[in-house]
Amino acid sequence: MKLKPGGREGGEIIFLIGLVLACLGLWFFFDSVIMRSDSQGGMISNAMRGRGGGGGGGQGGRMSNTTSMGIIFVPLFIGIVALFFDVRKTWAWGVTIIGLAILVIEIVSRLRFDFAGKTSSGILMLVMIAGGFGMMLRGYIADKNKKAQAEE
Repeated sequence: MKLKPGGREGGEIIFLIGLVLACLGLWFFFDSVIMRSDSQGGMISNAMRGRGGGGGGGQGGRMSNTTSMGIIFVPLFIGIVALFFDVRKTWAWGVTIIGLAILVIEIVSRLRFDFAGKTSSGILMLVMIAGGFGMMLRGYIADKNKKAQAEE
């Protein structure tokens, strides 16, 4: 069986060019994003301090010492202790999962993403991504339409 994704001979090449174009665009896009850690606290630690969720508490990047960050580990600690005591307790599994979720939310909410690039580069990347996906879809949809017409 010979592949004809564009509905004609050589359609595989259009699909492969689209795939390469989309992958390059995505590579350049993700290469332009800078990921930083916010030292002002995460969503949960800021909420405990009464500064609202998310980063940015207006304290110049320094965290207040009024609330220990260790408090976010308490549910995880209690859950693990209970699981070591009796692994069949469903509430212990629930507390452990909640503790892990709190920890993940705290870590992820501290991350900040910045796009470092010119507008022209951003537009070029988006055109590459969209054009690549368009070429890939063109290769598949045209072939499906031709097969549907051949079956009628």
